[in-house]
Amino acid sequence: MDLNAMATFLRTRRDRVRPGDVGLATGPRRRVPGLRRDEVAYLAGASTDYYTQLERGSAQPSEQMLAVLARALRLSTDERDYLFRVAGRLRPSGGGPAAHVQPGMLDLLERLGNTPAMIITDLHVTLVQNPLARALLGPSPQATGLRASFLYRWFTEPDSRRVYPEDEHDHHSDAFVADLRAVVGRRGKETDVAEIVDNLLHYSEEFTRLWQQQDVAVRRQDRKRIVQAQLGVLDLNCLRLESEDGQQRLLWFTASPGSESAEQLELLSVVGLQDFDPEPQR
Repeated sequence: MDLNAMATFLRTRRDRVRPGDVGLATGPRRRVPGLRRDEVAYLAGASTDYYTQLERGSAQPSEQMLAVLARALRLSTDERDYLFRVAGRLRPSGGGPAAHVQPGMLDLLERLGNTPAMIITDLHVTLVQNPLARALLGPSPQATGLRASFLYRWFTEPDSRRVYPEDEHDHHSDAFVADLRAVVGRRGKETDVAEIVDNLLHYSEEFTRLWQQQDVAVRRQDRKRIVQAQLGVLDLNCLRLESEDGQQRLLWFTASPGSESAEQLELLSVVGLQDFDPEPQR
C-alpha cells in the first residue's frame, strides 16, 4: 500500500479528464483544465472533504469507492489495476459490483440521457444506472457477494420479482436460467459463476427444476412489461450491447412511438427521481 502514490495518481488522472467527457457543464470560468475535486466527489457520490483526503493520501478508500473513482475518472483497465494496488486493495473480480466498466461503455450510457439505461454484468449485477433507469427500476441495492446479483435475488428473495407482473414470472425465471447456462458455456466453472450456480441449486427448488431442463438461450432483445409504482405497467423493448468479452451488458429501454408506454416514459423523464418507490430493483 502506498497512499501517497495513490494521491498523486488521482490528481494526475483528474487533471486529464475534461468536464464534457463525463457529462458535466464546462462553464465560462474554470481555473483548471480538468475536473475539480468537488466534481470528482460528485461523480463518486462522496463528499468533497473525503475526496480531498484521498488526494492528500490521508485516507484509504474501500473497494467500492475505488471502483466508482475508476469509472468517474475514465480509467483504463491497467490504470484501474494500478489504483487498486497502490491503495492496498485486491483487484475485484470481473463479475462483482466493483467490476471495472470500460470507458467506451460509459460514454455510450451517457449518450442515452433521455432513455432508461444501465450497465450490468453477465450475472446480472448492476454496475451503473442512469437517472431514468433508477426512476424506472429503482436504485441498485448496496449489496455485495451473491446478493448483488439480481438473478440470485430473483430466486431467493420474492420481493425482487415485483418489478415484473406476476403472470410473467415463469417466463423470466426460464429466461434467467437459460441465460445463466449460456454464461457457463462461455466462461466454464469460473469462481463467481460456479458460486451462483451451486448456491441456487442448494437454496431454490424452482431454479433446480429449470436448471435440469438444460435450456440455453441468451436474451439479446426482449419485450418487458415493467411495474412502476407511480406510473403503472410500462410495455417496453429492452435492447442490449455486449462488451467484447461478453461479461458486461449495456441495456436500454424504449417504447413504441405513439403508445401509452411512450407517454409514460415522457412523464418519467419529467418527474425523474422524485420520491419513486425504491423497492422494485433490477
